[in-house]
Amino acid sequence: MKSILIIGMGRFGRHCARKLNELGHQVMAVDKDEHCIDDVLAYVTDGVIGDSTQKGFMRSLGVKNFDVCIVAIGDDFQSSLETTALLKDLGAKFVVSRAARDVHARFLARNGADEVIYPERQLAEWSAIRYSSNHILDYTPLSKDYAVYEIQIPSSWVGKSLAQLDLRRKKKINVFAIKQGEILITDIQPDAPLKSNQTLLVIGTNKEIDKCLQ
Repeated sequence: MKSILIIGMGRFGRHCARKLNELGHQVMAVDKDEHCIDDVLAYVTDGVIGDSTQKGFMRSLGVKNFDVCIVAIGDDFQSSLETTALLKDLGAKFVVSRAARDVHARFLARNGADEVIYPERQLAEWSAIRYSSNHILDYTPLSKDYAVYEIQIPSSWVGKSLAQLDLRRKKKINVFAIKQGEILITDIQPDAPLKSNQTLLVIGTNKEIDKCLQ
């Protein structure tokens, strides 16, 4: 369990807080709008109303005690930048800041952000890859070129085994697990025939996955 500070309770901040609560972490939510704090009180450990650009207020939060501080402010870049810098000045261990543009990301990194995230861009990339293919169900990038994909088994593969398909050699993709409903099978039997109700978790390049599923 980690203790996490989230500053900015817009849509992104609320979704983060809700998911972190589901995962069993302690979450403190901060926003200068009382209504935004009221909306998240049901699923955070604590909610505090205040201006994150004010050093006195930020010092009162004890930012050194949090494992991660997330700056989720999305509509006021100046406030996001000042908040990020203040967190580092006050000894925050690890600061994650939200950015909408590359120029914002550069300024945030220079002013103390340990990591910068692009929620809208990342969702757009996920959606483009997910919905441009008939077989991709999920997608997690690992690097510029490689990613983990969850793919439906094409009808031409059903009844064949992974040994027969020889995907690593022929398609340059690696299967590391099979899903069947909620069951994740990691002890793969290479001679077992694939079923239509299964999906494959694979690692490969975007280009090879796309070619494989066409």
